[in-house]
Amino acid sequence: MYDGIVQDLIDEFGRLPGIGPKSAQRIAFHILQTQSFDVSHLATLLTEVRERVRFCEVCGNITEQTRCSICSDPRRDATLICVVEEPKDVVAIERTRQFRGLYHVLGGAISPIDGIGPDDLSIPALMRRIGEATGEEQIREVIIATDPNLEGEATAAYLSRLLTSIEVPVSRLASGLPVGGDLEFADEVTLGRAFEGRRVVE
Repeated sequence: MYDGIVQDLIDEFGRLPGIGPKSAQRIAFHILQTQSFDVSHLATLLTEVRERVRFCEVCGNITEQTRCSICSDPRRDATLICVVEEPKDVVAIERTRQFRGLYHVLGGAISPIDGIGPDDLSIPALMRRIGEATGEEQIREVIIATDPNLEGEATAAYLSRLLTSIEVPVSRLASGLPVGGDLEFADEVTLGRAFEGRRVVE
C-alpha cells in the first residue's frame, strides 16, 4: 500500500479489465518514473474518446460518426449479418478478410448469473433491423459469432430459436481444434465440436 494519490492511481488502473494489482502498480510507476511519458496527451486522448466516440446507430459498432465505416460502405453485402458480442469481435473477423457482409454488435452475452437477459442486449434492435429489411436487402443469412463459452452458447441458442421462428436462415461459426494444437490439451467441448464439424476429405 502506498500513500494518498499514488495508491489512488494504482487502484484506478486496477479497475481496468485484465489489469491485476501488480500490473496496475507497474503502469503507475512507469508513468511516475518516465519523464518522457506525456501525461497531458494521454489525458486529452481519454477525454476526446469519451466525447467523440459513440455507437453506430445501425449495428452498434464503435464510430466517431452516426454510422460506422462498415455500415456506410455500399460494397458490403447487406443481406448477410454477422452477430457478435463486442466491437473487438468485429475487428477480429475483419482481419480474416473472409466476410463481406454487415455486423450487429449485441453489447455482451446472456448471463443470468450477472443479471444480463436478452432485453439487456441489442437483440430487439436486431429483430427490428431484420424485419425492416425488404426487397434486395432482405436478410438471407444471419451468422452467429458469439464466444464459444457458456454465455456465448446460451446467447447463440436463444438467437437461433428466435430467428428460425421467423424463418430467417441461421448459421453458427464452426469451432474446433486450433491449428498447431495438441489433442491431449483440448477440452471436451472443443473436441466434441471438432467431431461435429468434421468434413469429408476429397
